[in-house]
Amino acid sequence: MSTPKRYLLLILAVMIQSAGIALVVKSLLGTSPISSLPYVLSLISPFTFGQTTFAVNMVFVVFELLMLRRNFPAVFWLQIPVTIVFGLCIDFFMALFTIVPEAYPLKIALCIIGTALVALGVAGQGVADVLMLAGEGAVYTFAHQFHIDFGKVKVGNDVSLVIIAAIVSLASLGTIEGIREGTLLSALLTGIFARFFLRHLSRIDAHGRIYLSLH
Repeated sequence: MSTPKRYLLLILAVMIQSAGIALVVKSLLGTSPISSLPYVLSLISPFTFGQTTFAVNMVFVVFELLMLRRNFPAVFWLQIPVTIVFGLCIDFFMALFTIVPEAYPLKIALCIIGTALVALGVAGQGVADVLMLAGEGAVYTFAHQFHIDFGKVKVGNDVSLVIIAAIVSLASLGTIEGIREGTLLSALLTGIFARFFLRHLSRIDAHGRIYLSLH
């Protein structure tokens, strides 16, 4: 796959992931762990969910800069425009999806579908293999710098974001918003779905590079 096609796939994957995030929120069962803090911040500020998502991701970019310093790859600066697209897409899909589910099974179904789309977006970014959104990029950078298993750092990061979101929500709203059973469901299923999509939609070429395969 050519480099331009890889970047196009990256943008498509980001759009799919943003649609999934919006659906999880619309399920009324919470948010995905990595979106919990931006969601709470959007409730207590005049900024939209997409805008707070951008802001939180920029904190992750700064975190990467502090860790890597002079070794900060030039391509990582592209996280900024990609995250702008990500935030705009989140706001677009939040406005587009107007469904308000009443029945609990429908809420669960929306949460699972949304989680599947998030996972498909994550898998698509893996297949594109050019850049990660800053939230995932910071986790990878930390794991690489300190020689810690990526999965463990990812879990630690997600748990930390959920805890911070809960504290901010309680302090500002007097109740916990955006963190419910759907948050746990999303945390449990995203990795499973992503591995499934990677296994069925990608292959490794002769140079050891992953590529899209729909066969």
